[in-house]
Amino acid sequence: MNAILHITASFLLAAALATIPAAAPAQDATTLVQQVRAKLDRVNDYEATGTMKTDVSFLKVPSAEVKVYFRKPALLKIKNEKGISLVPKGSVSISLNNLLSGKYQVLDAGTDNVQGVQVRVVKLLPLNDSDEVVLSTLYIDASRQLILKSKTTTRENGTNELVMQYGKYAAYALPDKLVFTFNAQDYKLPKGVTFDYDDGSAKQKPAAEAKSQRGKIEITYASYTINKGLPDSVFK
Repeated sequence: MNAILHITASFLLAAALATIPAAAPAQDATTLVQQVRAKLDRVNDYEATGTMKTDVSFLKVPSAEVKVYFRKPALLKIKNEKGISLVPKGSVSISLNNLLSGKYQVLDAGTDNVQGVQVRVVKLLPLNDSDEVVLSTLYIDASRQLILKSKTTTRENGTNELVMQYGKYAAYALPDKLVFTFNAQDYKLPKGVTFDYDDGSAKQKPAAEAKSQRGKIEITYASYTINKGLPDSVFK
């Protein structure tokens, strides 16, 4: 009798466990990157307005109103309405489209936390040995299919970091704010260019003073005009 009860109890337990849904497997990293790229691909071009702050220790650069232009596949232009826009070489990393262009191997690097959000960490290894980018690490909010942070290691310009916050343009994977941190050692003004400010006292300091230092560009976007078409002249 006890054997029968034991068998019956075991059967009922097995039946109960069978009704509990199995935990969903972690999303494949390659599939996740494809979904993120598909979201970015919704934007063929845009014109954005915003405010840019530049923090480079050996330059005094005031905040400026800027317009940012992008067109597929990799055209990016930042224009300062009051003069020359100081953007470091390698700033193409500011565009997420560029990070996901080309062919690469996708590696799952686990999880992390960015801005209080648990993210998937994915590494992209370019398959072309001659690419300027050596490695990209993406921190992806999988539920929204948005890149919250990226780290890009390049051959000539060190490692850049991009941190993004999203709001009303999240459906297009366009941030409301981004912070781009870069290697300031090779940050140079165009030849012969200096800057005077209201007091007329601030000039460019020697680039050597930037050695082993980091610079930062912060752009807060006010608005985007998306997929309206941009002429070639914008990027010249």
